[in-house]
Order: sequence, then C-alpha cells, then structure tokens
Amino acid sequence: MNQISERLQALLALETQVWNALVTGDGSADAAMLSEDFLGVYPDGFAGKEAHVGQLDGGATVADFRLSDVHLRDAGEAAALLIYRADFLRVGHDSWETMLVSSLWEKRPGGWINSFSQDTPLTGDAVV
Repeated sequence: MNQISERLQALLALETQVWNALVTGDGSADAAMLSEDFLGVYPDGFAGKEAHVGQLDGGATVADFRLSDVHLRDAGEAAALLIYRADFLRVGHDSWETMLVSSLWEKRPGGWINSFSQDTPLTGDAVV
C-alpha cells in the first residue's frame, strides 16, 4: 500500500470515529477528534468546536450512516483534505439525507486532528 492510501485509510478511520460519536451521543469522543480552532461550514452557517460538540448535549443526533466515494487531497506531510459522500439518518427521522463532506485533517503534536469541515447537502440542483 502506498503512503497516500495508508493516509487515506487512517484519516477515514478517524473521520468514522467522528460519525460514531454522533451515533452514540459521545461528546467527549467528538471533542477529542476536533482541534480547539475547529471551524465547520454547514447549511445553517459557521460553527466552532463548542457548537459541534454541543449538538450532542441531548444525546445522539445520527441513527446510522454510510461513508462512500472517498477522495484524499494531500496537502503536504502535515495536512490532508478528506472528501467523501455521507449518507445518514438523523435520530427520529425516517428518510436518509446525503452530504458531500470535505474535512481538513492536520498532523499536530499528539497526532491527526480535524480542524475544518464543510458539509454540502446533495440536492441535485445545478451549479449557477
């Protein structure tokens, strides 16, 4: 396996831990994966680490998920952009949703940490 494939597998495993935290409602596990300066760009606006972790204050937010169509954009030895499709079912809902996600992972002291994520709903609308 080449270095990029190894990095892709390692970062996908970390990204999966973030999703698993949403399924279990484990705010501590979620917080451990995000940098203190984390920034999320979501359909409802910007969010920092506190907001991302805070969504779990009431418990799990996702009932199930599938990650697919994974891509990696290497940004040097200390950063990589993981890009993928996330199909997920929110807790209390009966229809699946799809987001296209870009997550920036940075190698900092202590290991890889997620510092940025942008989630784009897959709507099928043409780009203007």
